[in-house]
Amino acid sequence: MSNPNIPRASTSSASTWRNDLVSGFLVFLIALPLCLGIAMASGFPPIAGVLTAVVGGMVATWLGSAPLTIKGPAAGLIVIALGAVQELGGGDNAVGYRRALACIAVAAVTQIVFALARAGTLGDFFPSSVVHGMLAAIGIIICSKQVHTLVGVTPAAKDPLHLILEIPRSLLRLNPEIASIGILSMILLFGYPVVAKRARWMQKIPAPMLVLALSVPLAYLFDLEHEHTYSLAATHTTYAIGPSFLVNLPGNLIQAIVFPDFSHVGTSASIKYIVMFSLVGSIESLLSAKAVDALDPAKSRSDLDKDLLATGVGNLIAGLLGGLPMISEIVRSSANIGYGAKSRLSNFFHGIFLLLFVAFAPGLIHRIPLAALAAMLTFTGVRLASPKEFAKTLRIGREQLVIFAATAAMCIVSDLLVGVAAGIAVKLLIHLTNGAPLRVVFRPDVDERVEEGRVVLRVKHAAIFSNYLSIQRKIESHAHASSIEIDFANARLVDHTVMSNLHELQGVMERNGRKLTLAGLGDHFQMSSHPLSARKRPVISPVAER
Repeated sequence: MSNPNIPRASTSSASTWRNDLVSGFLVFLIALPLCLGIAMASGFPPIAGVLTAVVGGMVATWLGSAPLTIKGPAAGLIVIALGAVQELGGGDNAVGYRRALACIAVAAVTQIVFALARAGTLGDFFPSSVVHGMLAAIGIIICSKQVHTLVGVTPAAKDPLHLILEIPRSLLRLNPEIASIGILSMILLFGYPVVAKRARWMQKIPAPMLVLALSVPLAYLFDLEHEHTYSLAATHTTYAIGPSFLVNLPGNLIQAIVFPDFSHVGTSASIKYIVMFSLVGSIESLLSAKAVDALDPAKSRSDLDKDLLATGVGNLIAGLLGGLPMISEIVRSSANIGYGAKSRLSNFFHGIFLLLFVAFAPGLIHRIPLAALAAMLTFTGVRLASPKEFAKTLRIGREQLVIFAATAAMCIVSDLLVGVAAGIAVKLLIHLTNGAPLRVVFRPDVDERVEEGRVVLRVKHAAIFSNYLSIQRKIESHAHASSIEIDFANARLVDHTVMSNLHELQGVMERNGRKLTLAGLGDHFQMSSHPLSARKRPVISPVAER
């Protein structure tokens, strides 16, 4: 459901702006290096990531209803952006960059149309196993590219599989001084959570800032500002280092503005990336907004249509000025809540701080080593593709792990759209195998009745991800009913996506003084011990099938 059910108190109250100012500043410290790193990993100029975060903070803030989300570039779109630059440029990254900007702008218009058509419910359609499989693939692809930068080596390979195979060769050819910056940064990032648990004062210092506090002095010590070589007696090898291992920025903000090239926007390659930017960006942003709602102490419910509109407008402005696409970013948003943010002002302040820093202290940004940014992105990639994600999916059900793995594999060997389509196809095939009739795959068979003062929705045959939105609309059509019961006694199959979405909806309705009850699951067995696992009824009586 995308309608807000609980209004937030005082989104710009004078009593909370100080909390938002502090949180905005701390999030800015996290966002600065991540924006630079994400932009460079995407084949964009480093400043493009900061430009997107500035637009997300200063413009999109006032258009969306997700008050505690931080909008900016995200690692999840690196793969699409880099693919667009390389494919559309045909080897010329400067040309590919401007053509990719055109795709971002057109995709932004598509997102605005999605929002006006109230497509915020897309966040409830896509199965979590497919989404997490896609994110795991993105994490693996990010790591396959950034490990080489982390050790100061330029790989020969381009595609993820060959980049992974080339990692041992890059480790043997590593540049010791650059690798020391990258490896020490990685140790700090992975060790930070352990130390922060024991020293609570460290929780107020963002890990990326500690990385910069370590790596910038090392860059100065190794004199990366100047081209030179050095030798190591242990390896009998001469290594070259210089400014190419540091972040490169334009002289001023005006020079950072680059306009898109729309000349190839109608080609099949551009259309592919427009679809990927609009679809993957929208899904990831909507899911992030929902996740932030769950973390919000006030338990507010964002209007996902408005949030999608804000994302689309922000992307249109960013794309026309030379920036990356933005989403509601989960890592920075969760940090925003943890730092005590109370309203949307925190996102605004984070954008203001980024703008001021880039405008008045660009020299400090230029001193950041690329190896440190690569370490941050590698850390992000490892978290996206963590073995814990595989184990978490397996706990929900073995069939979920099959869907997860199929999605991830196809995303890596092909592209994200093919991977997501493959994951959905595998999930549908599993549902059909488990007894879901083909005729109800997209249109559920639901009997609506009012019994003893409550609305009863009897779902027959199957309730699965692909027909859930229709079930949701039937629930929304009874917005004034104080009690709704969904009876699954005559359903062969109730999948994990439906169980998860209905569980979330139960909490929302309960906070509004309403009741949603799930009934008729007594004869179903669970596909795993997870409380929200899929349910399947082993024996279907002839009476129930009529």
